[in-house]
Amino acid sequence: MLISDVRPWGGERSDVELDGDRITAIRPHSPSASPSLEGRGRLLFPSFSDVHVHLDSTRIGLPFRPHTGGPGVVAMMTNDRLNWRSAEVPLPERVAGTLERMIGLGTTRVRSYAQVDVDCRLEKLDAVLAAREKYATQAEVQVMAFAQAGILREPGTLDLLDAAMRSGATVIGGIDPCTLDRDPKGHLDAVFALAEKHQAEIDIHLHEPGHLGLFSTDLVIDRVRALDMRGKVTMSHAYDLGSISESVSRRVIDDFASLDIAMTTVAPSAAGQLPLLDLVASGVRIGLGEDGQRDYWSPYGNCDLLDRTWQLAFTRGFRRDEHIELALAIATMGGASIMSHDVPRLAGLDDRPGLAVGDRADLILVDGETPTSAVMDRAKDRTVLHNGVVVADGLTVIGR
Repeated sequence: MLISDVRPWGGERSDVELDGDRITAIRPHSPSASPSLEGRGRLLFPSFSDVHVHLDSTRIGLPFRPHTGGPGVVAMMTNDRLNWRSAEVPLPERVAGTLERMIGLGTTRVRSYAQVDVDCRLEKLDAVLAAREKYATQAEVQVMAFAQAGILREPGTLDLLDAAMRSGATVIGGIDPCTLDRDPKGHLDAVFALAEKHQAEIDIHLHEPGHLGLFSTDLVIDRVRALDMRGKVTMSHAYDLGSISESVSRRVIDDFASLDIAMTTVAPSAAGQLPLLDLVASGVRIGLGEDGQRDYWSPYGNCDLLDRTWQLAFTRGFRRDEHIELALAIATMGGASIMSHDVPRLAGLDDRPGLAVGDRADLILVDGETPTSAVMDRAKDRTVLHNGVVVADGLTVIGR
């Protein structure tokens, strides 16, 4: 395939040649070329990687409803349990439709949570696995078995998580070891044991504040170090780890970097977050996600990771072009490096990877003057490729 007249990362007009799923050449644009795909001067980026999304709770495509959830994880989880079965469309159709919309908007790498508990058992997991299979040629999807309600609070949950891993989940999730299960050692022992049993990676949802969140984080760090699980653990949210002191933040960042503990963010407005620029400069893998998709937890989420990239730049106070471009790098190859360690972590604040000869051809063409303008304007003129094949154009998935 020859993609003509595109501007990789906003650079000079170029023609990009693909062979199978790889980029094989990038040349200055020649008007005489006979392209397979007309770039029309659009910007070329790696496609998006949403590495923190709850496909299993989506209400994308359904009518808006009043938000009925209360404050805190338990109240939100209870609200979801009271409502998810009565949605206007069956769960498998909602999950597949949401994934399809994400692909159409430019996301071809996804790490999705799938709730596993005594209420839904494996029903939500099965819906996410079915969507993964349906769009297997349009996107790469990792599925996480995730006990949002805690692992120890409800008897039988641990057995269900084990069954979920046997059914096709590839990541095991933990959540708030102190405040939810109130047994941080027991909770983390269970998570790490399942990871060892199934040779899986771990993703810890951490909402705990301040010193409590740091305590849970240090327990994770100790286990990663003792069990030699470098590169196999992600901390998600963890949005108050930067609130204690500058020296504590520095120590946590150094531990994450040396043990290759990744982080995912959904771009909240929280004030106590670890400094994003310091995390990247230190070599910590960072990825972006949308979290819920207009579900029973919140009305936010619209399947567009370019929109969430704007939110990341906005909530971190970025104005300089190089920082907004960094937000794009996090939303694309930053997340890709969490899903596959064949993809290197960002090499620094000015690293703009994913468009070199030899890179996998997961790409998005989007209208815009510069990378910063693309984030600000979020134009809908998009063409999406996965493994060197056009999978969406004009926000519509093709090839089904």
